[in-house]
Amino acid sequence: MSKPAIRLNRSLRAWGTPEFESILKKEIEQIDAGQLPLQQGLSTSSYALGNKLTAMFLSISDEGGFIRVKAGIFYNGIIAGCSCADDPTPADENNEYCEVQLDIDKTTANTTVALLSD
Repeated sequence: MSKPAIRLNRSLRAWGTPEFESILKKEIEQIDAGQLPLQQGLSTSSYALGNKLTAMFLSISDEGGFIRVKAGIFYNGIIAGCSCADDPTPADENNEYCEVQLDIDKTTANTTVALLSD
């Protein structure tokens, strides 16, 4: 089963306006966490949580037919245990961070997301 396409329609309509970054930030933070490479970006946890996403822009550029956005994503993860009554593993949330590249098609608003490696 394939994931539904990410479409950042409001961001595309706002491209070139002063509101673009705030609209883009809101849209990124509302993307279903399963559509972002959060699990692959973990550094201290074993399971990415999809709540409490925050985006920060590193760069935004016009690449012809695409709007290319490099963004830092702050999110939480946990170290998953067996959830047994005597499991010593705490279920505390850990702060996580990864960097992604979003390419927004300027015709369709279809957006691809790729994890940027260190």
